[in-house]
Amino acid sequence: MGRGALADLSPLREHPDYRRLWTGQVISAVGQQMTAVAVAVQVYALTGSSFATGLVGIFSFVPLVVLGLYGGAIADTVDRRLLGLVGSSGLALTSAVLAVQALLGLGSVGLLYAAVALQSGFFALSSPARSAMIPRLVPARQLPAANALGSMSMSLGTTVGPMIGGLLIGAFGVQSAYLLDTVAFSGTLYAMWRLPAMRPGDGGTPTGKRASVLDGLRFLRTRPNLRTSFVADLIAMIFASPRALFPAIALTVYDGGPGTVGLLVAAPAVGSLAGALFSGWISGVRRHGAAIVAGVAAWGLAIAAFGLSHSLWLGLLMLAAAGCADSISMIFRNTMLQVGAPDEMRGRLQGIFIVVVAGGPRLGDFFAGTVAHFTSSTTALLCGGLACVAAILLLAARRPAFLRYDSRHPAP
Repeated sequence: MGRGALADLSPLREHPDYRRLWTGQVISAVGQQMTAVAVAVQVYALTGSSFATGLVGIFSFVPLVVLGLYGGAIADTVDRRLLGLVGSSGLALTSAVLAVQALLGLGSVGLLYAAVALQSGFFALSSPARSAMIPRLVPARQLPAANALGSMSMSLGTTVGPMIGGLLIGAFGVQSAYLLDTVAFSGTLYAMWRLPAMRPGDGGTPTGKRASVLDGLRFLRTRPNLRTSFVADLIAMIFASPRALFPAIALTVYDGGPGTVGLLVAAPAVGSLAGALFSGWISGVRRHGAAIVAGVAAWGLAIAAFGLSHSLWLGLLMLAAAGCADSISMIFRNTMLQVGAPDEMRGRLQGIFIVVVAGGPRLGDFFAGTVAHFTSSTTALLCGGLACVAAILLLAARRPAFLRYDSRHPAP
């Protein structure tokens, strides 16, 4: 029973190439989160402005959305391993630039913004390729387990990366986090180098013919279940994203400060990691659409309960529960996408997926901030969580085929 409850590690045990890809993702995720903390600390130290620090997110978001779409199109045209190597090399080089500017004490906020934009661009170019590789590295029956392990790698980065980064910055300065990230990328590059060549489909898009982003959007229009999975994620992120309200909640509800904000930020990642660690049961679930609906509804209920909580520990528990529900939903959404898309189209659909995942929380920040401005943070969380539940149930009622989706007979 214990083995059945814990994460299924068979993709790591049985497929060395997947193991290399996953190991590289863990190293990259931890390093990039260390760098994210270091950039935020350095920008605030140079400017003393929360607005200037917040602009880091804008400089990261724009390349992620724009290049995420085109990165997916490129991934459907070229060798995906080569694209992954180029992206990882660019990320390593950018981390090295950040380390050099910190060691030299240049103190240029503009340089930091430019480096963040480059990092985001390289990530957006290579991420669809890495995701599109997975169905080529493990059999279809192991995709849920592989995606659970992928969720675990991201959660490890979100939890362990900031913790290590904070300790290093406090002891040795921001340059130490940048340097460790640069060195760690050697492991990511080695893992990517050991992978086999992976041209999309049967040789990919013919030479001289560009894979079109619009083709990916048109393909998605003909796949109602895949499209519904994207809408389900947007519902969760737009109506019930609590991130923008953490500072206000920490101050007005829990009478805390920056440390409390840090706990609130970390709690969903801890829950997501727990969900991935105890995901052994996931491979036995056939109704992926119903599981996504349940995960989104559980997310909304947990966020609403967080809004009603006046105890910090209860609030952290609700956020962890929300993170766990989101992790489960993401595993099934990824699996549905990887199974439902032909190999020559996976890169473009993964690019669209990245835009949805990146853009949804930003729209959610705007929604939550606007509602809180006219009411209160508590009201925004409660109403947003309940609106999320109502919207996902309405979507399920309008898309009964999505609820009937069976992984043994997938109908995208």
